[in-house]
Amino acid sequence: MKNVIDSFISLSSAEGFGLNTNILETNIINLSVVLGVLIYFGKGVCASCILSNLLDNHKQKISSTIQSSEELCKGVANQLEQARARLQEVERRVREIWVNGYSQIQQEKNDLINVASINLKQLENLKNETIHLEQERAIELVQKQISHQAVQRALGMLNSRLNSELHLCMIKHNIELLLAMKNITD
Repeated sequence: MKNVIDSFISLSSAEGFGLNTNILETNIINLSVVLGVLIYFGKGVCASCILSNLLDNHKQKISSTIQSSEELCKGVANQLEQARARLQEVERRVREIWVNGYSQIQQEKNDLINVASINLKQLENLKNETIHLEQERAIELVQKQISHQAVQRALGMLNSRLNSELHLCMIKHNIELLLAMKNITD
């Protein structure tokens, strides 16, 4: 209390108005000045009214903040539910695609096996036909060679046995055959 009195005394002394650096003393002075100004200018306003207005404003701010937080929370919860629903839909589609993909792969595998089997049968048939044609060609070639050799032998035998008398006899025989054929056609 003595400090308060001393601080007032320093204000009223002959030295004039000075700066007091003591924090405890200056807070009391500042508070007393603020209270004096409030009392002088706020005669019609009661301090409890001001305090109650401040508290009401603060309460309204807190209430609106809580309300906006609750709305935000509801919005986030709604978005979370939508995201979960989309996730479930995506998971369902993934399973569906996987099942369809697997069955499609199986179907394509079976189709490839069937096509390969058909191609193998066609190749086997083509191979058998080729072998058969080659056998026929070889048989025909052998037959031609045998025929050619037989004709060569026959010509050789004819040339060795053919004399002019036999040759005249053959010519007469062929002329008679031609005349007989002519008479039949007429």
